[in-house]
Amino acid sequence: MRGLNKEKVSSLKNAFILSQEKKSIFKMQHKRKLMRRLAAFGVVGLIILGTMLSAVISQSASLEASEEKLVKAEQQLTKLEQQQKLSEEELERLKDDEYIADLARKDYFLSEEGEIIFNLPETDQKGQREEE
Repeated sequence: MRGLNKEKVSSLKNAFILSQEKKSIFKMQHKRKLMRRLAAFGVVGLIILGTMLSAVISQSASLEASEEKLVKAEQQLTKLEQQQKLSEEELERLKDDEYIADLARKDYFLSEEGEIIFNLPETDQKGQREEE
């Protein structure tokens, strides 16, 4: 019913009413501009936030990869230190003439006077161990 009454009521056209209409139009335009600015700042903020989040994720992935490399490098360092220690021990043993003579007998089948060398195949022993 109100819609019907509006058509019957005529509006007054005085200075106060015109100024009030201008104020309400200005307020509505101002409110629209404010909403547009807030939406624009919100979009810009979301873009910046997304960029920062992406950077943090990529850096964390890079950090994890670096930590894995570090662990592998530390393991390799430990192995190399053990190998160096064994090599130094072998070097010390190689200064001993008796050790060199034992190596020559073992690896090159050299013998001293009156010694007989028997060559036992190692593959047969390994094959029997695997079957058991």
